[in-house]
Amino acid sequence: MIFQSIKMALKSVNANKSRAFLTMLGIIIGVMALVVLVSLVTSATNSVSERIQSMGTDMLTVSVLDEDNPLKLSDVDALAETGSVGLVAPVIQSSGSVKNGTETISVSVTGTNNSYFGVEGSELLYGRLLMTPDLDNNSSVTVLSYEAAEEIFGETGIAAAVGSTITMDSIKYLVVGVLAEDESMMSGMRQMYSVYIPVTVSQRLATGTSGISTFYVSAADPDSIDAAEAQVKTSLLTHFQGDEDAFYLQNMDTLSEAMNDVSNTFALLLGGIAAISLLVGGIGIMNVMLVSVTERTREIGIRKAIGAKRRSILSQFLIEALALCLIGCLVGIALSGAILAIINTFTADLTFTFSGSVVAIAVIFSTFIGIVFGLYPAWKAARLHPIEALRYE
Repeated sequence: MIFQSIKMALKSVNANKSRAFLTMLGIIIGVMALVVLVSLVTSATNSVSERIQSMGTDMLTVSVLDEDNPLKLSDVDALAETGSVGLVAPVIQSSGSVKNGTETISVSVTGTNNSYFGVEGSELLYGRLLMTPDLDNNSSVTVLSYEAAEEIFGETGIAAAVGSTITMDSIKYLVVGVLAEDESMMSGMRQMYSVYIPVTVSQRLATGTSGISTFYVSAADPDSIDAAEAQVKTSLLTHFQGDEDAFYLQNMDTLSEAMNDVSNTFALLLGGIAAISLLVGGIGIMNVMLVSVTERTREIGIRKAIGAKRRSILSQFLIEALALCLIGCLVGIALSGAILAIINTFTADLTFTFSGSVVAIAVIFSTFIGIVFGLYPAWKAARLHPIEALRYE
């Protein structure tokens, strides 16, 4: 009996193709909105989370807020001597201009030490990284990001960049190393042309205070991040005489969790908006099914007169409403895949894909819409009296 009801429902849908398509349009748009929007948010968040994970959840970022009592370089270096702390990297950020023939290139300048590259997870492509003698001697040396080396020396000159000299803000720097290319999404969120110089050189060039207001800390091992955070916090409280407002300490693990929470909230919000579109599509299906019941009143009366039971009539119209929803859902999923593929052709650093869970949610919700909004028309058809149905004009 159920197979006969499915066959009749599909035959009815096929007999009114234009009306069926217009009816399914609301479901198609709703499913596309749900799958595409949630997939965009999920894929972007996963990429950012992977970048955070690649940097390691055993990393702390410390920002000094008390400008009247900055940390000295020796204070920062002393933190590396505690048991749970691994690498400590002071960071002084500024901007500069590098002359390249007749052109001038704007770059992001980071004054730091050798530990910075270990904390950030950067890989060396050519040459060497910054060394302790570079800091002790205030040496005018620099390590270039791959993008900066490519812009300054050209794609064919990257390998020969080591040993060359660049002029940045009227000061000549010897290029001692070039980092490997960063192909992650996060690289696009930072200024691409980055150069790294000894932190002592940055302090000497600074017009204001020469203190350290930002530094990165990594734990000796991933399992000791909490102990490292406690030791760093204790040392800072001692330096600032118990003033917790004098500094801000951020745990990368906490940042990753916060990112996931924001992503989940945003995905639920967009999913809710898309669900409203599906509800509107469901109302359209109920309206069309009520019209269909009215148009086929005599058919229902004839079926009842020859012995069709109420549950047979109810299942036929309910399956018809469900078929409209599921066909629209499948079309919406297929179009969503096409849209994401088109988007991927314009985004080289990020690939958008939809997961099975998003597709499953779309199918389940579409099924729910079909049952809920098809139940009343089906019930109305099943309740028709056969004699009154046969008299209907």
